[in-house]
Amino acid sequence: MITINNIKLPLDSTEEDIKKAARSALGASILELKILKKSVDARNKADVRFVYTVEVLVKNEEKVLKHCKNKNVAKSERKTYTPPTLAADKNADTVVVGSGPAGLFCAYVLAKAGADVTLIERGLPVEERTKSVELFKKTGILDTESNIQFGEGGAGTFSDGKLNTGIKDERIRFVLETFAKFANGEADDILINAKPHLGTDRLVSVVKNMRKEIISLGASVLFSHRLDDIIVENGKLSGISLTTPEGKKLIPCKRLVLATGHSARDTFAMLKSYNVAMEQKPFAMGVRIEHPREMINRSQYGDFADHDALGTADYKISCTPNGKRGVYSFCMCPGGVVVPAASEEGMLAVNGMSEYKRMADNSNAALLVGVSPDDLMSSDPLAGIELQRKTEKAAWAIGGGYKAPVQLAGDLLNNKASTDIGDIKPSYEPGFVPCDLKECLPDFIIDSIRAALPIFSQMIEGYDRYDAVLTGVESRSSSPVRILRDPVTLCSSIEGLYPCGEGAGYAGGIVSAAVDGIKCAERIIAHISEIG
Repeated sequence: MITINNIKLPLDSTEEDIKKAARSALGASILELKILKKSVDARNKADVRFVYTVEVLVKNEEKVLKHCKNKNVAKSERKTYTPPTLAADKNADTVVVGSGPAGLFCAYVLAKAGADVTLIERGLPVEERTKSVELFKKTGILDTESNIQFGEGGAGTFSDGKLNTGIKDERIRFVLETFAKFANGEADDILINAKPHLGTDRLVSVVKNMRKEIISLGASVLFSHRLDDIIVENGKLSGISLTTPEGKKLIPCKRLVLATGHSARDTFAMLKSYNVAMEQKPFAMGVRIEHPREMINRSQYGDFADHDALGTADYKISCTPNGKRGVYSFCMCPGGVVVPAASEEGMLAVNGMSEYKRMADNSNAALLVGVSPDDLMSSDPLAGIELQRKTEKAAWAIGGGYKAPVQLAGDLLNNKASTDIGDIKPSYEPGFVPCDLKECLPDFIIDSIRAALPIFSQMIEGYDRYDAVLTGVESRSSSPVRILRDPVTLCSSIEGLYPCGEGAGYAGGIVSAAVDGIKCAERIIAHISEIG
């Protein structure tokens, strides 16, 4: 097979146009063609185009490659990932805690390998979890065990469902193909789009179908089961203590995968009590900024903004203003809403969410500023969590509950509190309170965002418009803690305890977390095979 890169075509081009361009680039007839990747080139707003990477089958491949001088043509070198297997007679009991992407993929690969797996989740199945989230949005009644942070699918289920990642790994294709498989043919676009996303609506069904497959492979999946404690004997894990619907339960356990996510603060505290090796790690905090969806579309695509082939525009921007810290957009949600992301009473946090079609009135993104261990003024590995809590408590106090603090960009730039909103209506439910965001965020974050807004407006027209809405606080973008693990065995300082995924400090999104879950499964399978 031959790969052809950088085929640029108008937005209205057909599959036949792609084949024609591929024939021209190759200088030979094509028997079969498959699109591998599709992206948007919008650098020239007067001529927005799609860019394709394709794989083709030809006769006399070696001869064609020898005579082709096009630098965009090369022999295909795609690698296929195959999950490991385990001999049926191996003792392979493993407990996985957390059903976000890391936990789901860890349990899935272990179950496919023939291991005996129990997947434990403190929250509810995704169908019931959705009801808990909607109730919180409408009434402000928080279920601390089932919310946007906790429950089947993890925090990523109520997001934009972005599947692009900065890591390079052969397992990525396996992750995407698995998601497409459990979408029952309704998400094959994620296999070719350069910026793939599932959207919350499609993620819900994917997660549910993946759970059913894990169970069909012989694994157990237990909801409303919260990990409270571990039992350690001579430096080795021997059991765990759970809170279940039937009460407290102790179960033997020699292998435990901790894929609990970045908001399992009680779990971090429990691990600290056992002197599990942990360290502070850099993280980020800030706000959500909202603009009209059509404004972002127009800025990114110009006269092509309404073209049916393009969909809703996204963006990714960053800058380091003079004398301030770097500011960057994160988890941009085109045509989405700002959602309540609290998981503890008396604290308020926000996140962003989009459905697949991305057609809500506003587009939003986190504007984040880095927080380093030096900012924490403490050697406590959980000091970052306490800073998160401090900002979340302050945000909660401003609204006297779960109404989010908001400030207009123009008021922030003029260093004054907001008293009302403009034409852009905040999408956050259960409500909002105009304020001065410096009441809930550190000065270095507010000052850096204030300095960045005019710079971002040079990149995206209207970005610093007066009535752009800033909603606080975005405090859960990543884990402020890393649970240390051996780079080979992937075990923590307690034998049999495997820190995994974003919460443990080893991933930064849905796909990278899933990949880390697979790596942990591989290591466990290898260890079981080694010990016999």
